[in-house]
Amino acid sequence: MDDREFQIFNTMTKKKEAFKPKIPGKVGMYVCGVTAYDLSHIGHARAYVAFDVLYRYLQHLGYEVNYVRNFTDVDDKIIRRANELGDDPIHLSGRFCDEFHDDMASLQCLPPTSEPRVSDHMSQIIDMITQIINNGFAYVVDEDVFFSIDKSPSYGCLSGRKVEDNRAGERVNVDSRKRNPADFALWKSAKPGEPSWESPWGLGRPGWHIECSAMSAHYLTFSFDIHGGGMDLIFPHHENEIAQSSAACSESHVRYWMHNGFVTENNEKMSKSLGNFFTIRDICKLYHPLALRIFLMGTHYRSPVNYSSALLEIASERIFYIYQTLLDCEVVLAPYREGNLKEKITSDAQKCIAKFHSDFRTSMADDLHTPVVLASLLEPLKTINTVLNSLKGKKQKQPLQIQSLVALEKEVKNVLTVLGLMSSSTCSEVLEQLKDEALKRAGLTEDEVLQQIEERAFARKNKEYAKSDEIRKKLSDIGIALMDVPEGTIWRPCVPPEKQQPVGNSNDETETRLDDKTKT
Repeated sequence: MDDREFQIFNTMTKKKEAFKPKIPGKVGMYVCGVTAYDLSHIGHARAYVAFDVLYRYLQHLGYEVNYVRNFTDVDDKIIRRANELGDDPIHLSGRFCDEFHDDMASLQCLPPTSEPRVSDHMSQIIDMITQIINNGFAYVVDEDVFFSIDKSPSYGCLSGRKVEDNRAGERVNVDSRKRNPADFALWKSAKPGEPSWESPWGLGRPGWHIECSAMSAHYLTFSFDIHGGGMDLIFPHHENEIAQSSAACSESHVRYWMHNGFVTENNEKMSKSLGNFFTIRDICKLYHPLALRIFLMGTHYRSPVNYSSALLEIASERIFYIYQTLLDCEVVLAPYREGNLKEKITSDAQKCIAKFHSDFRTSMADDLHTPVVLASLLEPLKTINTVLNSLKGKKQKQPLQIQSLVALEKEVKNVLTVLGLMSSSTCSEVLEQLKDEALKRAGLTEDEVLQQIEERAFARKNKEYAKSDEIRKKLSDIGIALMDVPEGTIWRPCVPPEKQQPVGNSNDETETRLDDKTKT
């Protein structure tokens, strides 16, 4: 298999296809961004983590990627929120764009190549609408412009919906001026108190759909490789994009349409109206952003993610295990970093690395099957711990084992980097952050845990083993595990028993729990 060969599920054709970019070695990718009027929620995290993995993987394969992700900063929701707060809509939106950047950075999402905003691209939007009108696909009523879907015979090609199946007025009131109730706005005439721009049709602002057609064409031309977003955008947003872009330019073509699944709670789609809605900030008050990221990646990007605090606890434990293993490895390897070790590695390490590399390559090439990659991480991590255990108590240098650790560590860190799970913080810092959040979830302070450890030690000294066991169990029940080591007793986060799940009862049938190497 060629190193760059991999398959993507194309929503347009409803099947997996071999990825072949328009220009060899280069990829143009557009992903629909947020409407910036509030803090970003877990559904946004789901989408942008999924496409960040794709972005990272394409770069890993050696592609030069032009990744464009827009901000909608002109929209009905933004205007309503600004009016409620007595703020300027563009200023309000700009503030939430900054908040979004902070959330994405915490989730280890790389910045796109370009992040255009609607308010900065009015000339491109107006030019495209003008071209659509000139080509006979749109009409002007008063100072509004509508797209005529009757002029677009391929309308519905992405979603599979027929024009007669579209229930006009389901989301908005039907405008009697439309020639067809399903026609949609390209330009909206100005209303009092709303931001507006000059246009050939009068003061106004763009409709929702036209912005992405205009900005994707501006940054990537009318023909590019990948267009992505959540499944809720397939209709009407992406369907309308296809119609608009084709109407403006007959050569408009997106090679691959990619869509990520929803986030659900109790198998019900999250929404503000149902009250089962969590912002990224809400979750990251109690869980490390890397725990949220690995939780989201534990399900294939096209499948729904069923949110639960139990699964986040498991994800948090998984991250702790990974970083504790890496830290232990770094401590042992520290004296040898400056050396030029050229020893061979053990046959077990060699086999482990070869299989892990193969699993990573095969799984990612199969439409970015991250759950399988995460499951395959178990073996090299276990092998690292096996080697570490073999070195305990040995003062003499063990070249074969040391070099094996170097090779295993490198392979694991390379894959974690591609997955966006390799933090810019040190392993020690990440572990401390995970412990701090475990304390918050438990409602304890570090001093209170240490006091419990002292009380347990006193009980054991007095042979009050029932009391000792009770202290340990009470802490375990709230996510604090005590471990007896030669130096004394230490603690680390754990999954409370009530939130533990059997292997396989998780987000994805291919996900496997990582063992906890430090449980005693």
